[in-house]
Amino acid sequence: MVSADTSLNLLVTGGAGFIGSNLVLTLQEKFPNARLTVIDDFRSGDFKNLARYHGDFVAQDLAKLNWAQQFGRQKFDGIFHMASITDTTLHDQFAQTHDNVESFRRLLDFARPEQTRIVYASSAATYGNASSASSEASSAAPSNVYAFSKVIMDNIARRAAAEAADWTLVGLRFFNVYGPREAHKGVPASMVYHLAQQMTGGEQPRIFKHGEQQRDFVYVKDIVQGCLRAFEADRSGIYNLGYGQPRSFNEMVQILNKSLGTDFEPDYIENPHAHYQNFTQADLTTVRAALGYEPEYSLEKGIADYMEWLYPDR
Repeated sequence: MVSADTSLNLLVTGGAGFIGSNLVLTLQEKFPNARLTVIDDFRSGDFKNLARYHGDFVAQDLAKLNWAQQFGRQKFDGIFHMASITDTTLHDQFAQTHDNVESFRRLLDFARPEQTRIVYASSAATYGNASSASSEASSAAPSNVYAFSKVIMDNIARRAAAEAADWTLVGLRFFNVYGPREAHKGVPASMVYHLAQQMTGGEQPRIFKHGEQQRDFVYVKDIVQGCLRAFEADRSGIYNLGYGQPRSFNEMVQILNKSLGTDFEPDYIENPHAHYQNFTQADLTTVRAALGYEPEYSLEKGIADYMEWLYPDR
């Protein structure tokens, strides 16, 4: 366990983004004496997410960054790699794969000599269209190029860890994350955010017919908890981070109605996406045993907390 008064030197890529900014601000609170550095190019981040941030900031494109030139002989105690192109509707196969994979490869090359501990964001999208709970032993079945890029990242992380037994590399497969500091993402923001915006605007919430799709919705505070636990891992591994329970879109509308004090019926629309995950569920058996991860926020609790943050004057 790392002490809160420890003077750590930590770096977070993608730290102005949704998950990254929540992680950065939690690290700042948990380790007030830590030296923090964020790298972001603002393609899917926003400076407003770091309004209370006290550390350094490097505005760079990770796919082109010369790490040695940027940081010299500076040594980090840990690197949290949250940066990537996260828009799954971007179908440019070169851009998605090049930026996500090459950014990670450059990071590994920088961290390898000192065997700097790395926690990186993988994705539940690597499992493709599942019909039951996905475990880390499930075969990769990416249905879009974003998921493919994450599969390749997992592959090269496994190889790097196998070649250096003392180097700790932890990949985290995030399921359907929602919570504060995601509004800047626009269309890729969570369903929770978009439906809440529609409902507070007096509109019926629009969901795909017939709202029976089920996702493992996980609150960003649980994701941050998982990242912190991964930082203290004693060995390399790739783990699921979700809540562990699938919930339907219809249920989400009901929970939002209760939290917002509204009474809307869904407006069912056609699903325009040819490749769509109609079901996701994280098997948490391995991550519970390896990292002691235990999610705290059910969909009811997470939405209630999020709505208080999103609409403080409501």
